[in-house]
Amino acid sequence: MSYEKIKVLLVDDQTMIRQGFRYVINLQDDMNIIGEASDGIEAIKLAKETRPDVILMDIQMPNLSGIDATKEIMKQLPSTKIVILTTFDDQEYIYQGIRSGAVGFLLKDAEVEEMLDAIRFAHRGEAIFKTTLAANALSKAIVSGFTVPGKKGETILIEKLTDREQEILQEMAYGLRNDQIGKKLFITEGTVKSHVHRILQKFGCEDRTQVVVTALRNGMVK
Repeated sequence: MSYEKIKVLLVDDQTMIRQGFRYVINLQDDMNIIGEASDGIEAIKLAKETRPDVILMDIQMPNLSGIDATKEIMKQLPSTKIVILTTFDDQEYIYQGIRSGAVGFLLKDAEVEEMLDAIRFAHRGEAIFKTTLAANALSKAIVSGFTVPGKKGETILIEKLTDREQEILQEMAYGLRNDQIGKKLFITEGTVKSHVHRILQKFGCEDRTQVVVTALRNGMVK
């Protein structure tokens, strides 16, 4: 059975890092590298040309940082999933990445399987914030809330969320899976799935990540 591979754009100013990631990713049956960039400006240009499914984005690069490149790419290609790469488990970097629209955070020294899983999770619309500092940064983003420029006061929901849907949306923002949400709220996984489906419909979004990012940007998750 044929299927489309996950299209990955790799952005890092270190050639050896790109070579290592390229080798491993291109060995996979379900993904391949469709382009490489060494700075943020080149990343934006290549993203528009190649329209990747997932971007692995370094933070510290010459000319334009990964954070600023992420902001620009998300404006132009909102369905693209961006996973931030960095050498340091720095809460402020993670926080800025979340605010920019990234769906995940990955240390460069993570295990190979972690990196591959991060690509697959991002492509499926799942957030990847696994370290303690990442969890703290996500909490900070959720508590502070932020809005999309020019969107203040504008209705973004097709229909108002119920109290239960709002509760589930908050757990989604913390990166919990359906089974974990079910256990926490003492409801079945099937019930959670039904609520998540309704939340997606009300936001007019295609996946969980789009919903969470939209909710965060509009201060809907407290």
